[in-house]
Amino acid sequence: MKQRTVLMAGLALALVGCKPATDETTPANPANQDFAQKLHERLLDAKPGDVIEIPAGKYQFDRSLTLRASGVTIKGAGMEQTVLSFKGQKAGAEGLLVNGDNFTIEDLTIEDSKGDGLKISESENITIRKVKVQWTGGSSTKNGAYGLYPVLTKNVLIEDSISIGASDAGIYVGQSDGVIVRRSRAEQNVAGIEIENTINADVYDNVATGNTGGILVFNMPGLSQQGGRIRVFNNKVLANNHENFGAKGTPVASVPAGSGVVINSNDDIEVFNNEIRDNATANIIVSSVYSTGYKDSSKSETFDPYPERIYIHDNTLSGGGDSPDGLDLKALKTTQYGLTGSFPDVLWDGYYNKDRQVDGKPRGPEICLQGVSGVLNADGPGGYKNPSQDSKPYACTLPALPAVDLKRG
Repeated sequence: MKQRTVLMAGLALALVGCKPATDETTPANPANQDFAQKLHERLLDAKPGDVIEIPAGKYQFDRSLTLRASGVTIKGAGMEQTVLSFKGQKAGAEGLLVNGDNFTIEDLTIEDSKGDGLKISESENITIRKVKVQWTGGSSTKNGAYGLYPVLTKNVLIEDSISIGASDAGIYVGQSDGVIVRRSRAEQNVAGIEIENTINADVYDNVATGNTGGILVFNMPGLSQQGGRIRVFNNKVLANNHENFGAKGTPVASVPAGSGVVINSNDDIEVFNNEIRDNATANIIVSSVYSTGYKDSSKSETFDPYPERIYIHDNTLSGGGDSPDGLDLKALKTTQYGLTGSFPDVLWDGYYNKDRQVDGKPRGPEICLQGVSGVLNADGPGGYKNPSQDSKPYACTLPALPAVDLKRG
């Protein structure tokens, strides 16, 4: 969630030296070694229509892999069979860096990269299928920031994939248009699944568990576009109570441990038919950038910091809210609900645009809640001095958002 930058031509480093990973249980394989030594050349020389197959085996790389051609498919022998390891990586900021349209990657694992696991930038028509990115040494700020990381992209499908251990976001899509993330799993990341400054996204049939925050739908200032029109449905967002190990000063470092679904400074968001439970700070948080602690000097007058037209309905909600992260939230919970009480299903920081009008008439933020145990307006603008448990302002509905149609013509 740090400020993203456009892919620059000189950023990527070609693979110079590579060898198959070896340990006590995996002896060196000369055939694998020969293949690994040639893989970087195949990627650099790739042409549209190429299918680059990586056979079963564990391969060790000390520099980033780079692909710049369009129309290429990279295919492993299976998520557990083909492993590209960057443990001890000496050069390059990613495991695999891609800048090309009509790209597909499937059936392999990328692990222990120095930076992001798989980064895809300024590209269209992307498919990521049955790909795992993980850091095997446990949770650490030294882990790469992002696992699966499409940014500045269009028409992105991520399915049947896994991310474990990212120090920012496991499955992240930023500044993009037309996104589907489905049937994937994120665990032990700071943010499990994050959709940031992205337009038209469907996030469904995923499992986010054991992260600091489960599913984040964010708009941040200073980026190329603002997001919106995002549906989060049919997911399991369970017990995301991991200690925050994000780098200090980054926005993700302010996410409280125990956050289920977090909507920040975004408009036209629909959250429905999810199972959301046992997230210790709150199952659902709605907030503005003003309560993130994020300071960005590039914030412009065109940035809308307020969440508006948020529709949360028909979810299965239970547990959670009983042990919020941070002294301020603990104090707020205690003053409102007692030592043994819990926050309700929805926690709202209370920031809204007092000058907002629709059809020339004053209109509030339109945060509509159906089927929740309650909501706490924390009164951020008032210094959190007068929180309100009144649920009447949220007894409304909004039109359902349309399904995302990935245009692959």
